[in-house]
Amino acid sequence: MATIGDVAREAGVSRSTASYALSGKRPISEEVRRRVLAAAEALAYTPNAGARALATAQTKVLGLLAQFHEDEFAPAMMQYILGVTNTARDLGYDTLLVTEADGVRALRRVTDSRMVDGVVLMNIAHEDARLPVLRAAPQPGALVGLPGDCSGLDVFDLDFEEAGRVMVDHLHRLGHRELILISHPEHVVERGGAYVWRLRDAALERARQLGVTLHAVYGESRQPAVGRLLNGLLDAYPAATGLLINNEAVAAALPSVTYARGLRVPDDLSVIGRYSADFAATFSLPYSFIESAPDRLGAMAVRQLVRRVESTQARAEPFVVRFISPELVSRESTAPPGSTRS
Repeated sequence: MATIGDVAREAGVSRSTASYALSGKRPISEEVRRRVLAAAEALAYTPNAGARALATAQTKVLGLLAQFHEDEFAPAMMQYILGVTNTARDLGYDTLLVTEADGVRALRRVTDSRMVDGVVLMNIAHEDARLPVLRAAPQPGALVGLPGDCSGLDVFDLDFEEAGRVMVDHLHRLGHRELILISHPEHVVERGGAYVWRLRDAALERARQLGVTLHAVYGESRQPAVGRLLNGLLDAYPAATGLLINNEAVAAALPSVTYARGLRVPDDLSVIGRYSADFAATFSLPYSFIESAPDRLGAMAVRQLVRRVESTQARAEPFVVRFISPELVSRESTAPPGSTRS
């Protein structure tokens, strides 16, 4: 295995110059930097993580604490994880994924041991027991998801309230007056999944303001329960002309249900989902949707985290809470109620 000394000899520079050229810790001429990088590539040089940590007090590793809950749709969760890991890699960091059920203990372990330079938290609960630990940790932290108390942390999330309003507004403008909203399972709410009630409550309030009847129900996360739920709702509310979906598992199951019932979208039923474009492509979903932007949220969290890791000035800056505005992506799955197509 090549060492930094081998790289220095190959490039014709001192060990310290080679190290500075690779780390960027000191300014090096562009010509020398190119020679060092070429030598490192030719020798397949990989920095020793342990030595680097001792020399710089940095591991170049970010911790990512996430959980795969049984009542959530795992493919949707993976979109957020990829947003974090891909951006971390682009910025020169590895990612330590921790999925331990006891998030408090796991967070203490990775921060107290200095295994990571910073931490990204997912699956944020309204009252999240991990947050006091992260605020007290020596490393900076960033959240993908909105807690009840954002103090002392950088927070990034979709504006779920506005997403609910956009969904209702769009169908109301088309003339729909009775809608169904299917959210994530109730268990997600019970453990503090605020994004569920944020969208649901905002949609209900906007429907009330507009005189729209909105049947808001909690969904399921697995088949065959998802199919039974969809069929039951369509039977229970035959006058509903629009369907709003804040549940990826329900969105993925809907095409088979509408096909079996002989329903045409949007002629018989207008549909708007809330998921990502990649998710829609994976499951070949033909519906208009609010872009949930998991990759963008993960990237925003990582970039802010790395700024704080690498700059003492950035560490002292005020913490931020940033929302992505909802974007309605049209797939022509909405139309005025009762419309027909040639």
